[in-house]
Amino acid sequence: MRQTCREAANVGIRALLLFFVGIFFAVVLNLLQVQRRVTFFPPDDDSWTYALLYSAWWVPPSVGMATVIIGLAYPCFDGLFGSRKVPCIGWSAVIRCVAVFVGINHASTKIIFTDNLQLLVSLAAMSLGLWFLFDRSQIGLILGLIISALATVGTQILVYNGLFQYRDPDFLYIRSWLPCIYFSGGVTFGSIGRQLAWEKFIRSHEKIE
Repeated sequence: MRQTCREAANVGIRALLLFFVGIFFAVVLNLLQVQRRVTFFPPDDDSWTYALLYSAWWVPPSVGMATVIIGLAYPCFDGLFGSRKVPCIGWSAVIRCVAVFVGINHASTKIIFTDNLQLLVSLAAMSLGLWFLFDRSQIGLILGLIISALATVGTQILVYNGLFQYRDPDFLYIRSWLPCIYFSGGVTFGSIGRQLAWEKFIRSHEKIE
């Protein structure tokens, strides 16, 4: 019973940390895209319904919840399928992974490419490179692709309903490079979740010994 409570507390602490990590990245990366006029939100209005549905307040907690799910899912599937050994071990490797992820986001908003296809191919190569350097597991690849697909569909639905918009969309209502951002984000948040789970695993075994 005590062991079960301890494991539940560990999961709760990891979830809380992941939630705040997601909020931080949501604020920073969303601000970057808004400043570069890649995305924009409808203007504010005095009515409470408009403020509730059409302001950007919902972005950080939504990304925070998604980060919790991703960060807990990666180590969970690692345990189920025995994929515990990945290159991204240690906080120094995780920080490098985060730096590459931020760099990919920066490239999507700041670097000028000749056309959208060149930007898409470049970001796809960077995203796969991030996975190869810091994950390199089949589970990580599959989860990254699933996260990318689900997040892209969800974004299409949000844009369709007018919660926010992308300037110059070329893939239905969004930009074609967005799935690459979601894929690299899944790998990055997954690496953070793995590291948190690994540290809890090591500490629990040290206490037992």
